Amino acid sequence: MGGARDVGWVAAGLVLGAGACYYIYKLARGRRRGARGLRLRPSRSAEDLTNGSYDDVLNVDQLQKLLYLLESTDDPVIIERALVTLGNNAAFSANQVIIRELGGIPIIGSKINNPNHSIKEKALNALNNLSVNVENQVKIKVYVNQVCKDVLSGPLDSAVQLAGLRLLTNMTVTNDHQHMLTDYVTDLFHVLLTGDGSTKVQVLKLLVNLSENPAMTEVLLGAQVDSSFVSLYDGHVAKEILLRVLTLSQNINNCLEKVALFTCQLTLRPWKCCAVTCLHV
Repeated sequence: MGGARDVGWVAAGLVLGAGACYYIYKLARGRRRGARGLRLRPSRSAEDLTNGSYDDVLNVDQLQKLLYLLESTDDPVIIERALVTLGNNAAFSANQVIIRELGGIPIIGSKINNPNHSIKEKALNALNNLSVNVENQVKIKVYVNQVCKDVLSGPLDSAVQLAGLRLLTNMTVTNDHQHMLTDYVTDLFHVLLTGDGSTKVQVLKLLVNLSENPAMTEVLLGAQVDSSFVSLYDGHVAKEILLRVLTLSQNINNCLEKVALFTCQLTLRPWKCCAVTCLHV
């Protein structure tokens, strides 16, 4: 009997020992898992948020931290990376509102005056995404004149020029701010005629926006445009260019009908006559 009891105690001890070991193993494993979890979600600095591998949508605190970094640093590399991150986040409608409410538009807008063309481009791209929000346009409109000057005086077909044209196109989707481009229409036609295919398409998108507004018809028809404009109606022109030129002409024609200005056709320059009547030939 004593031997049997001894065997029983030994067996019980083994079971208890095994249970204790398993508990210690689970506890240690849980700690390791917890440590790994903390490493996946560390407290990020503003510089970390500009890392190209960090592609999460930022929250309010992170956006505020990033805007402060953008405002306080002089490092061109960090400025550019911060603008890219802000521009990417500005593609989301909720963040378009948050960035405005945090006072971010003036901070980003100040960077379009940076002599570094890459920084200027990234700032324009960020403003372009922000401008999709109509309320944001009210704050962005203060930069329209500067953007027009940069588009017209900067290197032809450059990334900065295209970024500026995209922003102006977004800003003219509605009629609210189109009048701000009145003094630049002639120069925009010059860029249209001298730029490459991508530039032509982007300028035409902008001009088509303007042509939908009857209040801009006189401005468009009063522009000094080289006679080479007529060559854009050539059948050999790229389709995406030709279609937009025809749309521009049709819109002008429609606006003339709306305001009963057909009598003005008699005094229009050759390219204007073509723009108004090409669809009726």
